[in-house]
Amino acid sequence: MGASLHALTSEPVRLDAPSIAALDDKTKRGGTITSSSPMRLRMEKLIKDHQKKIVDELSRIDGKNFIVDEWNRPNGGGGISCVLQDGNVFEKAGVNVSVVYGQLPRPAIEKMRADHKSFVATDVDSLDFFAAGLSLVLHPKNPMAPTVHLNYRYFETSDPKDPIHGPKNWWFGGGTDLTPSYIFPEDCKHFHQTIKDVCDKHDPSYYPKFKKWCDDYFYIPHRHEARGIGGIFFDDLDAEFLAHSTSHSSTNPQETLFAFVSDALASFLPSYVPIVERRKDMPFTQAEKDWQQLRRGRYVEFNLVYDRGTSFGLRTPSARVESILMSLPRTAEWVYMDPISGTKMGEEKKVVGEEVGGEEKKRERELMDVLKYPREWV
Repeated sequence: MGASLHALTSEPVRLDAPSIAALDDKTKRGGTITSSSPMRLRMEKLIKDHQKKIVDELSRIDGKNFIVDEWNRPNGGGGISCVLQDGNVFEKAGVNVSVVYGQLPRPAIEKMRADHKSFVATDVDSLDFFAAGLSLVLHPKNPMAPTVHLNYRYFETSDPKDPIHGPKNWWFGGGTDLTPSYIFPEDCKHFHQTIKDVCDKHDPSYYPKFKKWCDDYFYIPHRHEARGIGGIFFDDLDAEFLAHSTSHSSTNPQETLFAFVSDALASFLPSYVPIVERRKDMPFTQAEKDWQQLRRGRYVEFNLVYDRGTSFGLRTPSARVESILMSLPRTAEWVYMDPISGTKMGEEKKVVGEEVGGEEKKRERELMDVLKYPREWV
């Protein structure tokens, strides 16, 4: 789930706590989910509703239907993985919902306590937890159309001795970012403006704060470049975070942040669909397709080496590896010492791009400049 449940501990999480799961299952069987239902169930409903909307719209654009793979965990939770491969517009597209119930071991509790001053239950060896998220990655065929990533998630812990009335901790995380192979400034501005409008509606400090967080997170240190042109990224949004933001009037921090996440999720289709509609049928050369393949290689490097959610997911017992690696492109390439994007050291940096004709690779060099020096698009 993107950066969800990030690097809590080097030890895997045990997914064997049915108590909260049993309570939620009973609630779901008893009727519809409303605003008075537990946040766990409201978040699950939100992400499943948006998954359907997004999949329906992407199917319309592509003309090909997604494979829908529903799965369940024996002790509670499960998910829906919707994947489209070798489509007319998307070479690979994945829209995944994951709902997990389990237990956090003590090392994970200690790590969370370091990140959350209000973290409870200092005297327990394990805590029940719930995590739900919607994660998507779209890799278009046309190199003029950008790859896009989105993830919104909710995490909650409760005392296993009293999961209903006992102390709880909760937080939201998420974000969305764009990874083009070729820069179209109007696309970058549209994507960022759509996100900024949602952020500004809730708190003017959100966009600059979350944009910088995104630029810092989606960075490939060994390449000295960003993965893409960014967007927003945030994690650990809880009551304490809200108390330190510019909005101090919230009497219900959980509701306030849920409203923000709901609006942010709803802004995805308006932020991306106009871009892919503009670019999906543009002409391109084999050289431009080759460049897209190199850029996808960078995407793979980040996801497998640095992405905390991927790392955490692969360490989790009984992990659904296919769903975790859904974010990887169908194809990617690596070329030794590519003259534009190859990672050169020392004096070699002076010749980056110079051995390639001036105008011939101008647009590729433009992308590299943006990736090395993030811009303020709005």
